[in-house]
Amino acid sequence: MLTYIDEIRAASARLLQEGAVEMVVGFRQGSQPMMNEPCLIRRPEDVDTLVWDSHCGINLTNYLTNRKEKIAVIAKGCDARNIVTHIIENKIEREQLYILGVPCQGMVDKRQIAMRVAGEITEVGESDTEIRVQTTRGEIQTFAKAEVLQQNCTLCTHRNPVLYDALIAEAVSEQTVDRYTDVAAIEAMTIGERQQYFQDLFAPCIRCYACRNACPLCYCPTCFVDEAQPQWVGKGQDAVDVMTFHFLRAYHCAGRCTDCGACERACPVGINMRVLTKKLEKDCVNNFGWEAGLSPDVRPALDTFNLDDPDKLIK
Repeated sequence: MLTYIDEIRAASARLLQEGAVEMVVGFRQGSQPMMNEPCLIRRPEDVDTLVWDSHCGINLTNYLTNRKEKIAVIAKGCDARNIVTHIIENKIEREQLYILGVPCQGMVDKRQIAMRVAGEITEVGESDTEIRVQTTRGEIQTFAKAEVLQQNCTLCTHRNPVLYDALIAEAVSEQTVDRYTDVAAIEAMTIGERQQYFQDLFAPCIRCYACRNACPLCYCPTCFVDEAQPQWVGKGQDAVDVMTFHFLRAYHCAGRCTDCGACERACPVGINMRVLTKKLEKDCVNNFGWEAGLSPDVRPALDTFNLDDPDKLIK
């Protein structure tokens, strides 16, 4: 993926010079290692600030919602699928976008690396297969990239963008994996075991709403947690309120989530709330043959009515 950046910069400069777009949504070097940050490029001479490596995990679709400009956006597989959902849900028009598709081989989980080193990370380098970090103690450690990827990336079956105007590089091979092993394990639990599992899972939650704010699907004008009339959920740290927030937010993503990992990546305490959205994703696949964000011309599973839908779903 490291070789993509020259083509990304060239394509971005060309689009801005020709007036085909008013801005490019991409990444620039972050102020912290392993934390590249989104940026808006409006002038051709600024494209050299764009970067692309294994630390571009933030979903750029968040920066398209309800915009009116003509925009070029750099989109990996999960980004492109969320862009499809934005188009379906009328959050942006397809004609506004020039999608620079980026085949993706996975983004690094900064939390995994931080847990394996002593001291603060000061510098990061990478090759196609390895990540090299240096710490405040002067130590240098090297990790195989495949061993420190975000979990959602290890399970991704749509690494190539499904929608694009130009593909930056040749498509990468798609993975064939069982995406729902963890979900099946929870389904096999007794009711009591499952209740305890979720109580333990959400016990560290501090209700910061980083998962909601990072999610490219959470763009309701007023979130249900902020409603006062009626009040759907309390604001405190009561365990029932905490779980109510997570479960209701997951249901709002039903049939829409692409498992981009933005929620888990943003969580400051490392909660794997993706098990909720993956359960709903599994049910959509099994009951409707539906995967979110694959085509802007097909309505989502929960947005259509079919006389042949199985009766068991409403019993």
